[in-house]
Amino acid sequence: MKRSDIIFTIVFIGLFVPFFLSEKLYEFFVRFSTDRAFTASFIKFAMLATMGEMLGSRLRKGIYLPEGFALIYRAVVWGFLGMTVKAAFMIFGGGVPLIVSYLGMENPQAVMAGPVTGARVLLAFAISAFLNIFYAPVLMVTHRVSDLHIAAAGGDRRKLLKMPDVTGLLASIDWNSMWGIVLKKSIPFFWIPAQTVNFLLPEEFRILVAAFYSTVLGVILALAAGAGESQQGNFRLPILK
Repeated sequence: MKRSDIIFTIVFIGLFVPFFLSEKLYEFFVRFSTDRAFTASFIKFAMLATMGEMLGSRLRKGIYLPEGFALIYRAVVWGFLGMTVKAAFMIFGGGVPLIVSYLGMENPQAVMAGPVTGARVLLAFAISAFLNIFYAPVLMVTHRVSDLHIAAAGGDRRKLLKMPDVTGLLASIDWNSMWGIVLKKSIPFFWIPAQTVNFLLPEEFRILVAAFYSTVLGVILALAAGAGESQQGNFRLPILK
Protein backbone atom coordinates (compact mmCIF):
# COMPACT_ATOMS: atom_id res chain seq x y z
CA MET A 1 0.00 0.00 0.00
CA LYS A 2 1.34 3.39 -1.01
CA ARG A 3 1.41 6.45 1.21
CA SER A 4 -1.23 7.99 -1.07
CA ASP A 5 -3.53 5.05 -0.25
CA ILE A 6 -3.07 5.64 3.47
CA ILE A 7 -3.77 9.36 3.10
CA PHE A 8 -6.85 8.73 0.94
CA THR A 9 -8.21 6.20 3.45
CA ILE A 10 -7.63 8.52 6.41
CA VAL A 11 -9.33 11.43 4.65
CA PHE A 12 -12.30 9.31 3.57
CA ILE A 13 -12.85 7.81 7.02
CA GLY A 14 -12.28 11.21 8.59
CA LEU A 15 -15.25 12.60 6.67
CA PHE A 16 -17.61 10.18 8.44
CA VAL A 17 -16.16 9.27 11.83
CA PRO A 18 -16.55 12.68 13.54
CA PHE A 19 -20.33 12.56 13.07
CA PHE A 20 -20.49 9.27 14.98
CA LEU A 21 -18.13 10.39 17.73
CA SER A 22 -19.69 13.80 18.36
CA GLU A 23 -23.42 14.15 18.90
CA LYS A 24 -23.21 17.91 18.39
CA LEU A 25 -21.47 17.50 15.05
CA TYR A 26 -24.03 14.96 13.94
CA GLU A 27 -26.91 17.21 15.01
CA PHE A 28 -25.31 20.09 13.08
CA PHE A 29 -24.90 17.83 10.04
CA VAL A 30 -28.53 16.73 10.13
CA ARG A 31 -29.76 20.30 10.69
CA PHE A 32 -27.57 21.69 7.89
CA SER A 33 -28.66 18.90 5.52
CA THR A 34 -32.30 19.75 6.30
CA ASP A 35 -32.19 23.54 6.37
CA ARG A 36 -29.69 23.88 3.50
CA ALA A 37 -30.56 20.70 1.66
CA PHE A 38 -29.31 21.65 -1.80
CA THR A 39 -26.13 23.28 -0.52
CA ALA A 40 -25.42 20.19 1.57
CA SER A 41 -26.02 17.94 -1.43
CA PHE A 42 -23.63 20.03 -3.52
CA ILE A 43 -20.90 19.71 -0.90
CA LYS A 44 -21.40 15.99 -0.27
CA PHE A 45 -21.35 15.02 -3.93
CA ALA A 46 -18.52 17.41 -4.80
CA MET A 47 -16.36 15.74 -2.16
CA LEU A 48 -17.46 12.12 -2.03
CA ALA A 49 -18.39 11.35 -5.65
CA THR A 50 -15.15 12.99 -6.79
CA MET A 51 -13.27 10.81 -4.31
CA GLY A 52 -15.07 7.86 -5.87
CA GLU A 53 -13.71 8.83 -9.27
CA MET A 54 -10.25 9.21 -7.75
CA LEU A 55 -10.55 5.70 -6.34
CA GLY A 56 -11.70 4.42 -9.73
CA SER A 57 -8.64 6.02 -11.30
CA ARG A 58 -6.44 4.38 -8.67
CA LEU A 59 -7.89 0.97 -9.51
CA ARG A 60 -7.48 1.45 -13.25
CA LYS A 61 -4.26 3.42 -13.54
CA GLY A 62 -2.54 3.08 -10.18
CA ILE A 63 -2.78 6.80 -9.39
CA TYR A 64 -5.50 8.94 -7.80
CA LEU A 65 -4.87 12.12 -9.76
CA PRO A 66 -3.61 11.35 -13.26
CA GLU A 67 -2.63 14.15 -15.60
CA GLY A 68 -5.65 16.03 -16.90
CA PHE A 69 -7.94 14.79 -14.10
CA ALA A 70 -9.29 18.35 -13.60
CA LEU A 71 -10.12 17.87 -9.92
CA ILE A 72 -11.89 21.19 -9.33
CA TYR A 73 -13.94 20.94 -12.52
CA ARG A 74 -15.06 17.40 -11.64
CA ALA A 75 -15.97 18.44 -8.11
CA VAL A 76 -18.10 21.34 -9.36
CA VAL A 77 -19.88 19.10 -11.89
CA TRP A 78 -20.55 16.49 -9.20
CA GLY A 79 -21.81 19.22 -6.89
CA PHE A 80 -24.45 20.34 -9.37
CA LEU A 81 -25.37 16.73 -10.14
CA GLY A 82 -25.77 16.21 -6.39
CA MET A 83 -28.33 19.00 -6.30
CA THR A 84 -30.31 17.23 -9.01
CA VAL A 85 -30.11 14.01 -6.98
CA LYS A 86 -31.64 15.82 -4.01
CA ALA A 87 -34.42 17.15 -6.24
CA ALA A 88 -35.02 13.64 -7.63
CA PHE A 89 -35.29 12.21 -4.12
CA MET A 90 -37.90 14.84 -3.29
CA ILE A 91 -39.84 14.30 -6.52
CA PHE A 92 -39.91 10.49 -6.47
CA GLY A 93 -40.07 10.21 -2.68
CA GLY A 94 -43.24 12.28 -2.72
CA GLY A 95 -44.66 11.28 -6.09
CA VAL A 96 -44.46 7.50 -5.90
CA PRO A 97 -46.48 7.28 -2.64
CA LEU A 98 -49.13 9.43 -4.36
CA ILE A 99 -49.19 7.00 -7.28
CA VAL A 100 -49.56 3.93 -5.09
CA SER A 101 -52.34 5.64 -3.13
CA TYR A 102 -54.31 5.76 -6.38
CA LEU A 103 -53.55 2.05 -6.81
CA GLY A 104 -55.14 1.20 -3.50
CA MET A 105 -52.55 1.61 -0.73
CA GLU A 106 -54.01 3.51 2.20
CA ASN A 107 -51.95 6.39 3.58
CA PRO A 108 -48.56 5.47 2.05
CA GLN A 109 -46.90 8.44 3.78
CA ALA A 110 -47.74 6.87 7.15
CA VAL A 111 -46.44 3.52 5.88
CA MET A 112 -43.07 5.09 5.01
CA ALA A 113 -42.90 6.80 8.40
CA GLY A 114 -43.83 3.65 10.33
CA PRO A 115 -41.98 0.44 11.20
CA VAL A 116 -40.45 -1.82 8.58
CA THR A 117 -43.25 -4.00 7.22
CA GLY A 118 -43.87 -5.81 3.97
CA ALA A 119 -45.87 -2.83 2.72
CA ARG A 120 -43.06 -0.44 3.53
CA VAL A 121 -40.48 -2.64 1.79
CA LEU A 122 -42.64 -2.74 -1.35
CA LEU A 123 -43.13 1.03 -1.22
CA ALA A 124 -39.41 1.68 -0.71
CA PHE A 125 -38.69 -0.64 -3.64
CA ALA A 126 -41.21 1.22 -5.81
CA ILE A 127 -39.62 4.58 -4.99
CA SER A 128 -36.15 3.23 -5.71
CA ALA A 129 -37.25 1.58 -8.97
CA PHE A 130 -38.92 4.74 -10.30
CA LEU A 131 -35.93 6.85 -9.22
CA ASN A 132 -33.36 4.62 -10.86
CA ILE A 133 -35.26 3.79 -14.03
CA PHE A 134 -36.38 7.30 -14.92
CA TYR A 135 -33.72 9.55 -13.37
CA ALA A 136 -30.48 7.59 -12.90
CA PRO A 137 -29.78 7.06 -16.65
CA VAL A 138 -29.98 10.82 -17.25
CA LEU A 139 -27.56 11.43 -14.39
CA MET A 140 -25.10 8.83 -15.63
CA VAL A 141 -25.14 9.92 -19.27
CA THR A 142 -24.75 13.57 -18.24
CA HIS A 143 -21.74 12.62 -16.16
CA ARG A 144 -20.23 10.67 -19.05
CA VAL A 145 -20.58 13.69 -21.32
CA SER A 146 -18.78 15.78 -18.70
CA ASP A 147 -16.08 13.12 -18.38
CA LEU A 148 -15.48 13.07 -22.13
CA HIS A 149 -15.35 16.88 -22.17
CA ILE A 150 -12.58 16.75 -19.57
CA ALA A 151 -10.68 14.17 -21.63
CA ALA A 152 -11.05 16.27 -24.78
CA ALA A 153 -9.73 19.35 -22.95
CA GLY A 154 -6.55 17.50 -22.03
CA GLY A 155 -6.01 19.59 -18.92
CA ASP A 156 -6.38 22.93 -20.75
CA ARG A 157 -8.43 25.20 -18.46
CA ARG A 158 -9.62 27.38 -21.33
CA LYS A 159 -11.03 24.36 -23.15
CA LEU A 160 -12.64 23.09 -19.96
CA LEU A 161 -14.55 26.34 -19.52
CA LYS A 162 -15.87 26.34 -23.10
CA MET A 163 -19.35 25.05 -23.88
CA PRO A 164 -19.06 21.28 -24.43
CA ASP A 165 -19.87 19.90 -27.89
CA VAL A 166 -22.76 17.87 -26.49
CA THR A 167 -23.78 16.39 -29.85
CA GLY A 168 -20.27 15.20 -30.59
CA LEU A 169 -19.68 13.96 -27.07
CA LEU A 170 -22.91 11.95 -27.06
CA ALA A 171 -21.87 10.38 -30.36
CA SER A 172 -18.48 9.42 -28.91
CA ILE A 173 -19.88 7.61 -25.86
CA ASP A 174 -19.09 3.91 -25.79
CA TRP A 175 -22.70 2.79 -25.52
CA ASN A 176 -21.67 -0.85 -25.11
CA SER A 177 -20.08 -0.14 -21.73
CA MET A 178 -22.65 2.51 -20.83
CA TRP A 179 -25.51 0.09 -21.45
CA GLY A 180 -23.80 -3.16 -20.50
CA ILE A 181 -22.16 -2.00 -17.25
CA VAL A 182 -23.73 1.21 -16.01
CA LEU A 183 -27.36 0.84 -17.03
CA LYS A 184 -28.17 -2.83 -17.57
CA LYS A 185 -26.15 -4.19 -14.64
CA SER A 186 -25.52 -1.53 -11.99
CA ILE A 187 -29.09 -0.16 -11.89
CA PRO A 188 -31.06 -3.40 -11.33
CA PHE A 189 -28.40 -5.32 -9.40
CA PHE A 190 -26.96 -2.55 -7.24
CA TRP A 191 -28.76 0.78 -7.29
CA ILE A 192 -32.37 -0.34 -6.98
CA PRO A 193 -31.63 -2.72 -4.05
CA ALA A 194 -29.24 -0.22 -2.44
CA GLN A 195 -31.69 2.68 -2.59
CA THR A 196 -34.50 0.39 -1.39
CA VAL A 197 -32.45 -0.23 1.76
CA ASN A 198 -31.76 3.49 2.03
CA PHE A 199 -35.48 4.36 1.99
CA LEU A 200 -36.06 1.83 4.77
CA LEU A 201 -33.62 3.61 7.09
CA PRO A 202 -34.57 6.44 9.43
CA GLU A 203 -34.42 9.69 7.52
CA GLU A 204 -31.38 11.02 9.41
CA PHE A 205 -29.34 7.97 8.36
CA ARG A 206 -30.37 8.31 4.72
CA ILE A 207 -28.27 11.46 4.59
CA LEU A 208 -25.04 9.64 5.41
CA VAL A 209 -25.89 6.58 3.32
CA ALA A 210 -26.71 8.69 0.25
CA ALA A 211 -23.38 10.47 0.68
CA PHE A 212 -21.57 7.12 0.79
CA TYR A 213 -23.45 5.89 -2.27
CA SER A 214 -22.17 8.89 -4.21
CA THR A 215 -18.64 7.55 -3.72
CA VAL A 216 -19.70 4.15 -5.07
CA LEU A 217 -21.30 5.89 -8.05
CA GLY A 218 -18.03 7.69 -8.79
CA VAL A 219 -16.16 4.37 -8.78
CA ILE A 220 -18.70 2.65 -11.04
CA LEU A 221 -18.65 5.44 -13.61
CA ALA A 222 -14.86 5.65 -13.56
CA LEU A 223 -14.51 1.90 -14.10
CA ALA A 224 -17.14 1.96 -16.85
CA ALA A 225 -15.15 4.69 -18.59
CA GLY A 226 -12.08 2.47 -18.32
CA ALA A 227 -13.96 -0.46 -19.80
CA GLY A 228 -14.73 1.72 -22.81
CA GLU A 229 -11.04 2.53 -23.18
CA SER A 230 -10.20 -1.20 -23.11
CA GLN A 231 -12.03 -1.70 -26.37
CA GLN A 232 -9.58 0.74 -27.95
CA GLY A 233 -6.56 -1.06 -26.48
CA ASN A 234 -5.80 1.60 -23.87
CA PHE A 235 -7.20 -0.09 -20.79
CA ARG A 236 -5.13 -1.98 -18.24
CA LEU A 237 -6.30 -4.34 -15.56
CA PRO A 238 -6.81 -2.69 -12.15
CA ILE A 239 -3.46 -2.35 -10.36
CA LEU A 240 -2.47 -1.55 -6.84
CA LYS A 241 1.20 -0.86 -6.33
